[in-house]
Amino acid sequence: MIGEIDIFGVFVPAVLVLMLIAYLINVVIGKVLTRVGFYRLVWHRSIFDLGIYVFVLAAVIIVSHRLLP
Repeated sequence: MIGEIDIFGVFVPAVLVLMLIAYLINVVIGKVLTRVGFYRLVWHRSIFDLGIYVFVLAAVIIVSHRLLP
């Protein structure tokens, strides 16, 4: 995987792009969990959301490494 991505002449770290993708997926997961009412069972929502974000970020990084040699 390359270290930087060129976006209109601006070099941004690849991890930043992966973190943005993970954040967007995390927002969708949070909306679904709110609609289902799952957060009523969670003790501390912020810590739970952070944990979900870390898992999603790890999954995004693993998938990107598998897809891009």
